[in-house]
Amino acid sequence: MEAATAAEFVVESPDVVYGPEAIEAQYEYRTTHVSREGGILKVPRLGVMLVGWGGNNGSTLTAAVLANRLRLSWPTRTGRKEANYYGSLTQAGTVSLGLDAEGQEVHVPFRALLPMVAPDNLVFDGWDISSLNLAQAMRRAQVLDWGLQEQLWPHMEVLHPRPSVYMPEFIAANQGARADNLIPGTRAQQLDQIRKDIRDFRSSKGLDKVIVLWTANTERFCDVVPGRNDTAENLLRTIEVGEEVSPSTLFAVASILEGCAFLNGSPQNTLVPGALELAWQHRVFVGGDDFKTGQTKVKSVLVDFLIGSGLKTMSIVSYNHLGNNDGQNLSAPSQFRSKEVSKSSVVDDMVLSNPVLYAPGEEPDHCVVIKYVPYVGDSKRALDEYTSELMLGGTNTLVLHNTCEDSLLAAPIMLDLVLLTELCQRVSFHTDADPEPQGFHPVLALLGFLFKAPLVPPGSPVVNALFRQRSCIENILRACLGLPPQNHMLLEHKMERPDPALKSMGPTACPMPCKKPPVPAASTGCTGDANGHPQDEAPHTPTT
Repeated sequence: MEAATAAEFVVESPDVVYGPEAIEAQYEYRTTHVSREGGILKVPRLGVMLVGWGGNNGSTLTAAVLANRLRLSWPTRTGRKEANYYGSLTQAGTVSLGLDAEGQEVHVPFRALLPMVAPDNLVFDGWDISSLNLAQAMRRAQVLDWGLQEQLWPHMEVLHPRPSVYMPEFIAANQGARADNLIPGTRAQQLDQIRKDIRDFRSSKGLDKVIVLWTANTERFCDVVPGRNDTAENLLRTIEVGEEVSPSTLFAVASILEGCAFLNGSPQNTLVPGALELAWQHRVFVGGDDFKTGQTKVKSVLVDFLIGSGLKTMSIVSYNHLGNNDGQNLSAPSQFRSKEVSKSSVVDDMVLSNPVLYAPGEEPDHCVVIKYVPYVGDSKRALDEYTSELMLGGTNTLVLHNTCEDSLLAAPIMLDLVLLTELCQRVSFHTDADPEPQGFHPVLALLGFLFKAPLVPPGSPVVNALFRQRSCIENILRACLGLPPQNHMLLEHKMERPDPALKSMGPTACPMPCKKPPVPAASTGCTGDANGHPQDEAPHTPTT
């Protein structure tokens, strides 16, 4: 495709002047100067209810929080390991806050930007169609080292999932053997019981908030039928008369009616139009779909890199095999189809972003295969081949092999989902045109970084490119502090004659406390131990 076919454009702005030989632009460059102080901030007591609590993901997340809370360590064949939150954006990720007095970047933990609930303080409960207690579920999952399981056993065996909803027509037939812990009755009675469970959990544990997260089996897609699930009114009527509604949609409706955010970690279309309308009516956050863990996360980075570099990716072939219960459920064609849809749409926005490479309607061949191999258990294998066209008729092929510890990648994503959702519930803002305070849209698109197929409000663009998604979260949190968006320009280091005034330009941020003797800082400027735990002396809180 010739470059001349790319659309030409003109910037209409009082800050830009087009001349015959040059374009003159006036640009306000803002950065942040960093100093160090302290602060005290309060967060709510948060409960998390997991649908599928006894599955690999649910038991692993519960074990991870307990292991971190108890500061456990255990021997392995490569040495002693300590509990940490690696893989969590909020707990193990950092952001560049700005420049210090010497002009060097200061990186702080993501969790230090705004007051977030500490993961060690989360309270868990949930539902599962299997009656195994959480210790037995942990052992069945075969995810954690034996030494860690032994230490966690007395803390996990007292945790029992509540009965759940089982509709065999929505999941694979091979799941029937696990289904011994069920809510009886009609759809309306099941809905009432779920709502009672949420209320009981909130009151018995003295919680300020509850967030419900679906981490149970992948379901088949549910047809969107006018008069059945296309509006909130029709969906509630469908439940009342006992017509077809999926278990995940039933949990979503119960959560919304109880004022609890609902997050869908599986690929099926849980949040049908009627559920989305209900969320809007009750101003309750919903998010989805499908945790973005291994292969898809890599794909959302690599294809963005290839197309962003001017290479025309023409073929993407992705093969997976895994042996956990998720793999067993996905061996059924209708459940695999749900997963195939969520994994295949991940490159769409990257293709659309480059009309120089792709003509309208043109897209790469994209094939996804998933096979069930029991022996490999939770250690999922992913093999990918990316073929791109080069200049002058050349081709480039990249082949990757990725071994993913499936649940150990999903658990920190689940953690980030509940922590960011709760944080967003405390954010409000207004504009000059609309001075009345408002929150985010009930379809919480900000969570797209953590989902394979991000849900967005009607008419909104869908972004799958991973670093664009991460920048969205980071810059929104920075905006809550009055800090400018992170632009990565570092213009003060790129000028022929650096302007000293640039180093003091912009607001001042104070990322670390100094009420007590400071903890020795790492070379990055972060504090906290090597496992991502904040120091006990004082919270790390930014102030402006």
